[in-house]
Amino acid sequence: MTEFEEKVIDLLETVNSKLDKLLNSGGTGGTSVISRAAKSGGGSVKPSAVVDKQEEEEKLEEAPPIEGRRVCPKCGGTDFKEESDKSKVLHQQGGLKIYAKKTICKNCGYEFPN
Repeated sequence: MTEFEEKVIDLLETVNSKLDKLLNSGGTGGTSVISRAAKSGGGSVKPSAVVDKQEEEEKLEEAPPIEGRRVCPKCGGTDFKEESDKSKVLHQQGGLKIYAKKTICKNCGYEFPN
């Protein structure tokens, strides 16, 4: 190998060790992606694989999958109340107004857009 190739390999090993430190300190469990890629690919890891794994874990943390129930995007709560939205009149006939409904989270107060 030439001197340039040796420098490139040294730099790649340094970057790989720093990525390992970041993943281990974050506690995200992304080291399994690195270990699988190292076993199958000969030691090189695609950064996009690590980023994809981190994005998957963030999505799972943000919104827990609950089928058939509405989940608050802010706090993850499932307890809501419905109120009339006096700013949106749906129908008026004979002096009687029918208003739209708005859904409000009881935990954090987040209003769902309807």
